[in-house]
Amino acid sequence: MKLVIQRVTHASVKVDGNVTGEIEKGFLVLLGVGQEDTEEIARKMADKMMRLRIFSDDNDKINLSLSDVNGKLLIVSQFTLYADCKHGNRPSFIYAGKPDKAEALYEYFKAYCRKSGIAVESGVFGADMKVELCNDGPFTIILDSDEIIKRT
Repeated sequence: MKLVIQRVTHASVKVDGNVTGEIEKGFLVLLGVGQEDTEEIARKMADKMMRLRIFSDDNDKINLSLSDVNGKLLIVSQFTLYADCKHGNRPSFIYAGKPDKAEALYEYFKAYCRKSGIAVESGVFGADMKVELCNDGPFTIILDSDEIIKRT
């Protein structure tokens, strides 16, 4: 699973000109599901993301988490995070999860985050989406389950 996390002052996603998700302060999360991903991996990645301390405290030190600042999540599916560009100029997406499995894990990830008490908005899986954001900082973090989670 791959997450591109952008700290934002606001963000929104539209499908066919209609807003499907919109937040103020929080994270815009682009979520890519790989072939080997599971619900356990989704939980671990969500926990890691929600615990990230990348908001400033009263002393302007990067020390606060999403829940500390009452931040929200805008989660957008993005299979292109699994683009393989090693050969030629046209990306291959063979490492991305199959659509049925990827959609199920995307929905699971969002539900898991909601259970933690964080407000979650989202895009529409598989849709042509238009995403707008104001990246605060800019501050962008990439989490890759292959690097974070030790698999046995």
